[in-house]
Amino acid sequence: MSTRKSKTRKFLEEITGGPVELGKLLESIRLGEELSQARFAKLLDISRSHLNDIEKGHKVVSPERAARFAKALGHAPERFVELSLQSLLDHSGLKLKVIVDVP
Repeated sequence: MSTRKSKTRKFLEEITGGPVELGKLLESIRLGEELSQARFAKLLDISRSHLNDIEKGHKVVSPERAARFAKALGHAPERFVELSLQSLLDHSGLKLKVIVDVP
């Protein structure tokens, strides 16, 4: 992982109060863009209540959906997919770390 990503991750962890998860990343992007949950959910093509569940960590997002979210928001999918896969592992109780890289 590059130094820049490490600094970015550390910064996000400081402002979100914990490890970066996909829901927290989406919430940070939404708040940074000053969008309501309803407007942001529309961009992601999901309901506002589903977005709320994702942001609060109550719902886990599939890697496919995470990639779709990244594309809709104009971001590269790698980080979104990595966070999605990590959440799946964390919720299953497996103590593994996911690293996604582009070949």
